[in-house]
Amino acid sequence: MPLVKPKGIDDVPVVTVTLWSEEVDDAVLRSLAFDVLQRLKEVPDTGQGFVVGGRAQQVRVEVLPERLAGHAISLDQVANTIRSANAEKGAGSVESTGTHFRVSAGHFLKTADEVKRLVVATRHGNPIYVSDVANVIDHAEETSRMVNHFSGPAAVEDGPITDGASAVTIAVAKKQGTNGVTVADALLAKLESLKGRIIPSNVHAAITRNYGKTADDKVNELLFSLLGAAFAVSLLSWFSIGRRPAIVVITIIPVVILITIWSAWALNYTINRVSLFALIFPIGILVDDATVVVENIFRRWLHDGETRIDTAVDAVREVGNPTIIATLTVLAALLPMGFVSGMMGPYMLPIPLLGSVAMIFSLFSAFVFTPWFAYKLRPRLAALRKAELHEEKFQHAIGRIYRPVIEPLIKSRRKGMIFLVSIVVAFFLACTLFYTQTVAVKMLPFDNKPEFNVVVNMPEGTALPETANVSFRLVEALRGMPEVTALQSYVGTASPFNFNGMVRHYYLREEPWQADIQVMLLDKGERERSSHEIAEDARRLLTPMAKEMGARIAVVEMPPGPPVLQTVVAEVYGPDHETRQQVSRDLIDMFEAAPGLVDVDSYMTDPYERWHFEVDTEKATRRGVLVETINQNLDMAMGGYRLGDVKRGRELDPTYLVIQLPLHSRSQLSRLSNLPIRSEDGSIIPLSELGRFVRLKEDPIIYHKDLRPMEYVVGEMEGRLGAPIYGMLAVEDALKDYKAPDGVAISGTLTGAPADDAVSGFEWSGEWVVTYETFRDMGLAFAAALVLIFILLVWEFGNFIHPAVIMAPIPLTLIGIIPGHWLLGAEFTATSMIGFIALAGIEVRNSILLVDFAKNEVHRGVHYTEAVVRAGQIRMRPIWVTDLTMMAGAFAIMFDPIFEGMAISLLF
Repeated sequence: MPLVKPKGIDDVPVVTVTLWSEEVDDAVLRSLAFDVLQRLKEVPDTGQGFVVGGRAQQVRVEVLPERLAGHAISLDQVANTIRSANAEKGAGSVESTGTHFRVSAGHFLKTADEVKRLVVATRHGNPIYVSDVANVIDHAEETSRMVNHFSGPAAVEDGPITDGASAVTIAVAKKQGTNGVTVADALLAKLESLKGRIIPSNVHAAITRNYGKTADDKVNELLFSLLGAAFAVSLLSWFSIGRRPAIVVITIIPVVILITIWSAWALNYTINRVSLFALIFPIGILVDDATVVVENIFRRWLHDGETRIDTAVDAVREVGNPTIIATLTVLAALLPMGFVSGMMGPYMLPIPLLGSVAMIFSLFSAFVFTPWFAYKLRPRLAALRKAELHEEKFQHAIGRIYRPVIEPLIKSRRKGMIFLVSIVVAFFLACTLFYTQTVAVKMLPFDNKPEFNVVVNMPEGTALPETANVSFRLVEALRGMPEVTALQSYVGTASPFNFNGMVRHYYLREEPWQADIQVMLLDKGERERSSHEIAEDARRLLTPMAKEMGARIAVVEMPPGPPVLQTVVAEVYGPDHETRQQVSRDLIDMFEAAPGLVDVDSYMTDPYERWHFEVDTEKATRRGVLVETINQNLDMAMGGYRLGDVKRGRELDPTYLVIQLPLHSRSQLSRLSNLPIRSEDGSIIPLSELGRFVRLKEDPIIYHKDLRPMEYVVGEMEGRLGAPIYGMLAVEDALKDYKAPDGVAISGTLTGAPADDAVSGFEWSGEWVVTYETFRDMGLAFAAALVLIFILLVWEFGNFIHPAVIMAPIPLTLIGIIPGHWLLGAEFTATSMIGFIALAGIEVRNSILLVDFAKNEVHRGVHYTEAVVRAGQIRMRPIWVTDLTMMAGAFAIMFDPIFEGMAISLLF
């Protein structure tokens, strides 16, 4: 196998186009595809491009072994004749009559007829031409890969329909740092311009991937959510704090968002779904600083009886310190999340970074922009007095409900203790929903994508037609699914890889027993089921069919976050190859028995055989034949040996000169017995006198990690408990009574490979590693956030009691968060954890307002019991405003599959 350059993120195609036709064969389609690719590459900011499928044109020299023997000519003689005739080189230069000339010599072959007329040797004065010992064919190469396009039941009405036309696929990536949406749009516009000019009318071009549209749809959805959140927050502010204060507060939103977007550009972050989400989630908090400031300004104007600018400035000073501390606590909760390691780190970084930038600018705007704008919109004193009367009525109404609830809890120790115990019990009851698996934990939920793939593996050694037959039967089953618009079957080659395929190295799948089916779906707005539900249905449909035909399949969905090798992976280590393989086979049985674990497989190759020509070195040495000469002649005989290429002008796909025996001769090894091999003295010896063909077992592939030999056992999770931890626990239960072949009781390590290869063992990998690293780092981030918040509060209040009181309710947010996930049937994900951490800062912010107010009331001579009750009553409305605006912002992302968890955390 030729060396393949490792693939990176920027090599993933953003657009793929499948050319298919019922009238044109795949060889012509391949040639056309290279012409189209060349034109598409004219589009600015395009990156790597390639063509998948089709048969390349070649000049094939099919040598007839009987004729070679009859003329006493060897294969390497024919090959050397063709090579030497297809060469041209510079031969220096001359100057004559004041002119400089370069001199070249040689000749390039251009047609099959020129190859036929080449003289290989002479016998008795008569030339022996290539055509005397071989058939020279100018035609497409023999079929070693197949690509076919199928229409689905949801195909576009009045569009072209096919039941498996020959096809080739063009794939184009974008350059690093460029806008995928604009590049994809430009590519599709260029493709349209080629129809009828380069692409004939009997060839159809199907868009089989458009990541530009996918990205654009996601961004547009989040932009709509951003506008919805801003509108909801504005509406709440309008009704809660009044018209003029609301106008001042609402103006902060676009100002801060625009500054934050500028900051993203300055920090070299693109606007994508994660960075947009980082703008949406704090939108309810952005107005809080401005709300506190503008409320105090209006209160001071009312108290002083005049609307002066210096009063506004002093009002800002009054609330400045607690507002700064409150904002810093939110930043303290957000920033540690930026230190998450592993693959999720870069993915999540825009959330704490841009969220913190938005908070800092909202504080700046509250202190600078808000007083100025409030002064410009200052109301008359009569309006302020009217607002004061309204506020008194509102506070009286709150007091009638609030005081009968809170006062008994404060004044009665028994009732207070019952209430405290009830809260603690509620906390632990909520946490038990994790233990009982009522609320499932997962890294990230599956997104709703427009495609998925079915990877097909036949037993090693299966011929290409057999694999194609199985692939087509699976395609026919998938064509019964109503949401499918089209399918492409790739046999003996890989479909254009996506981010998942890049990590799983699917682009290396080129064996005749390997296939890949790409399933394209209706847009998510046009179907009721999610792509994950459709994929699960496809798995249930195809798995028994594949098993019946001896195939192994895996239904592969695009991951919502960083891709991994597979969801559940066991990396098996051990003292020797046989032990590792036996442990792997035993683990496969346990994987298959575990509930929810599907698509179980391993990277072990099934035993299969190869033909090996066993050279009799003694005979070969005695006859003067080198082993290398035998190897080279067999290499040329068995097909696909390139001797160079013919020069045909502007063709983009090279037309190679290939030497081989005809297929019917290669498939019967007995016919190679008379293949002539030339010795060093020029005599010809039949191949059969130099050795014999024997069947040997193919050497197994041995994988290594950190230079240690190992095996992979893999699987996917489906159902409600889709996180790898549930499958891992089920396998660990099955391992309790298991002993490896070397007599060792084993269990999987969670955070690193087993220390010693002298005994059997395995490491859990796959999605678990990302999950563990993310939740571990976010847990550490949460701990760091709590320490930072505590330090800030001690600095502000000058004691340890007030900070402890303020921070005590932080874990109690789980009383709402966990049941909230249960009520909505959602999984607790990494974004749910982000919401929990962010709530720590928001809770502390609200608590500061209560404690600071109560402390000030005590300083004014109010009894501490009344001060606490009054703090809760009077500060209830601004806290409600803050929380409701935050919830409004969260609701805007409630229906995004990835960020649903955070929305639930913030809402509940």
